[in-house]
Amino acid sequence: MPGNTGRHRISRRTKIATGVLALAVAAGGIAISTTFGDPGSASADEADPALYIDILKVAPNNAEPANSRGASTGTFTVDCGRNENGHFNPDNFVAQPGIRNGAQHLHDYVGNLSSNADSNNKSLDAAGTTCKNGDKSAYFWPVVRIDTGEEEKNPPAKSPDGDRDEAAQAGATPVIACPDVASKLPDVPDSAMAEVNRNLELLDTQIDEANKRLISTQGQGGPNFVQNAILGPLKDKRVATIDRMAIAIGRTAAKPQGLGALAPCALKEQAGTGGNPASNGGGAPGGAAAQQITCPDVAGKLPAVPASAKAEVDRNLQLLNTQLQEANKRLVDTQGQGGPNFVQNAILGPLKDKRVATIDRMAIAIGRTAAKPQGLDALAPCTLGAQAGNGGNGQNNGGAAQPLPGPDANNELPENDGEIQRPAKVGITFHGSPAGPVTAMPKFLRVLTGDAKPSINGTKNTRAAWTCTGFENRLTDKYPICPEGSKVERIHTFPSCWDGKNTDSANHRTHIVFPDKNGRCGAGFKAVPQLRISLVYDIPHDIQVKKQYKVDSFPTEKHNPLSDHDDFANVMSQSIMNQLVNCINRNKTCNA
Repeated sequence: MPGNTGRHRISRRTKIATGVLALAVAAGGIAISTTFGDPGSASADEADPALYIDILKVAPNNAEPANSRGASTGTFTVDCGRNENGHFNPDNFVAQPGIRNGAQHLHDYVGNLSSNADSNNKSLDAAGTTCKNGDKSAYFWPVVRIDTGEEEKNPPAKSPDGDRDEAAQAGATPVIACPDVASKLPDVPDSAMAEVNRNLELLDTQIDEANKRLISTQGQGGPNFVQNAILGPLKDKRVATIDRMAIAIGRTAAKPQGLGALAPCALKEQAGTGGNPASNGGGAPGGAAAQQITCPDVAGKLPAVPASAKAEVDRNLQLLNTQLQEANKRLVDTQGQGGPNFVQNAILGPLKDKRVATIDRMAIAIGRTAAKPQGLDALAPCTLGAQAGNGGNGQNNGGAAQPLPGPDANNELPENDGEIQRPAKVGITFHGSPAGPVTAMPKFLRVLTGDAKPSINGTKNTRAAWTCTGFENRLTDKYPICPEGSKVERIHTFPSCWDGKNTDSANHRTHIVFPDKNGRCGAGFKAVPQLRISLVYDIPHDIQVKKQYKVDSFPTEKHNPLSDHDDFANVMSQSIMNQLVNCINRNKTCNA
């Protein structure tokens, strides 16, 4: 039996590696160094056994902040299922908009039925959902697999081509974007709740109707047709609808002022992917063609790093990422400036010089106690491409021009294989703030937690997320081994301090951040409902003890549980969001 198991592992994983090699060669003669190893041994894609820990050895560390007077202690739980429909893909439209298979690991989706790399606000809003209350938000996380070395079978991969085509069509047509109203409302009295919710739903209906009219009348009228025939009448309707809400609130509370400024809407040439800052929920400017600077991966080209050099190497890897983020920000800030060589002379050239110095420092650090790596300077030059990169994580092995492999027929990816474990239980719950009431999230807000690439980005944004049922007060950044009767669990807590303006940011983080240890938001930020997703798995105890389960990851992360992460895009209707906020602020327990 052991010999037979070994043959299965070699057969499966050699096939995957061979497919990647063929794909890369077909892409245009990429230089690749592939080691298949000894034909009598399994390829090394298991998680490191040192990454597992007995949960009983983890000290309690997950205490809630104390509630202040006026804290919002309610909860709102959404039932979106357990991905019974088998929605998997290696995309990430939040962190990697437009990059197909860019995650290089499989994501488990619930909620929005159309989520894929090309998703934009318009396509998400038009899609169906698995959530029982009609919430169209997208919730997704890396899959967990059991890998015993046998030929585990998964449901066949479903092609996302139909969803991609619909997203591309949506992104290519203009869309009307309106300021979010729910996030600007004050606390709504119970007596006004029904009327406010009716009018919030009406606002969404009015936008839908205007967008349909925009498509059906395309090419009609003169240069002012859209303004006069669509945007103007829409504004008038919104003024009346918003005023009805203000009057309803004003009957038993202070009437909100200034809401009429939210009535005018604007025409966007593209629906927006959420990849750039957007104001007041109006959708991200730009779209799938937005340009970014991409740089060759450095971490993946380093030799084994001696322990004495690890801290310095990690610092400089993080600096490379910072340099790239700064260059991309400068690319946005200086758009339209200078002549044809401006980007090369003012951005790419200086970036290359900084990278040369940073890479050289790593080589010197390694060379103090080991062989100094040669030829790393070839990784310094970066290029300009359309939506290149791998999700703000810094590097992409040379640019977006090279296609990335998708899942095979068995839903396996290079270095990510084994039997997919659908969660036995998925808990999606929004919580309040210990410091006071929360305000509504704007529609199309993008939020992520954790960091998929700690080997490149460092641990600043990583989050310990692993535990066992019954031990939720203990979180670890290792795979837990649970006592008999307890189940493996992941708890993903999201940031909840919003800047009040943007639905996304260049690094997908600065527009919404975590509160401090007391649960308070910093100056300029306001508390929104805090999303927590809990995922419980029926992983047999002997599989845990044998250390044969793992999370999908980027190949560079080698299934490190610290790379666990989770993503969310708010596509709730404004009325659902309003119900959520008022449930939390009234300290109720609500299940939708």
